[in-house]
Amino acid sequence: MIINLYSKTNCPLCDKAKQVLQELQKEFSFQINEIDIYQDDVLLEKYQLMIPVVEIDGEEVAFGIVQKDVIKKRLLEVGNS
Repeated sequence: MIINLYSKTNCPLCDKAKQVLQELQKEFSFQINEIDIYQDDVLLEKYQLMIPVVEIDGEEVAFGIVQKDVIKKRLLEVGNS
């Protein structure tokens, strides 16, 4: 499974979100695909006020302050489907 993390450089919330995802990798098998929204005008327009955004299976499951419990719950749901 691949989890997309939409972020940008010099973003403390993005760094925290990445740390949360890395902690969850100890319990779940997935890859983190970090995407800089400033490399794509469409993504910049869509996410500039929301980052970081965590996307699992094409669904935006968290943005802004990313909470580990929210991501973990979604990973459990995806794993059981």
